[in-house]
Amino acid sequence: MENPVLIFGAGSIGLTALDLFQRNGVIVYGLLDDKKELHGKEFGDVSVLGETDDDGFLKLIGQKCEAFVAISDVRVRKRLVKMLNDRRKVQPVNAIHDKAIVSTLATLGHGNLIAANVVINPYAEIGQHCLLQSNVVIDTQAKLGNYVHVGTGSIINSNVTIEEGAFVGTGVTIVAGVTIGKNARIGAGSVVIEDVDANLTIFGNPAKPL
Repeated sequence: MENPVLIFGAGSIGLTALDLFQRNGVIVYGLLDDKKELHGKEFGDVSVLGETDDDGFLKLIGQKCEAFVAISDVRVRKRLVKMLNDRRKVQPVNAIHDKAIVSTLATLGHGNLIAANVVINPYAEIGQHCLLQSNVVIDTQAKLGNYVHVGTGSIINSNVTIEEGAFVGTGVTIVAGVTIGKNARIGAGSVVIEDVDANLTIFGNPAKPL
């Protein structure tokens, strides 16, 4: 990537993205966050410049600067992506750790965070604006919709489908062939052995509705 990047979000996801870009030799112009107490805070040589809707910084995005949305709240992430699409006519870029393994036969959309030691196997499909935290495994022919969040160390086995907006907690195992419905939530450490309906929250081994 030749252009610098502006990161939306200065929380844990934003700092992860900062590290990913810097490890890949990408200049990070700065961070934007709506928490005023963070404004002016420095992380190494990168500062929190202002709020996420600051036109003074937004106007840089396009030909001179890329954008990445690093916010865990899916509603906020969707709002910021829509704002960038509508006002700046851009899609956020991917942030991929240099120690992630992504098959050349896998398919990736825009705006995804792929952290350290993530493995994405052949013919897996990753949608747009997903967050895959450290040590996640996405096995062969698994499919993730847009805005899916997969927590550290989770294993998504072959032919699993995870629909838009679903949240998979830390250390979850989803067995082969299972479908996770839109906006479903899976608690940390769960083992999912059967399909999960949309908007349902499940937990346990085997995972059951709360």
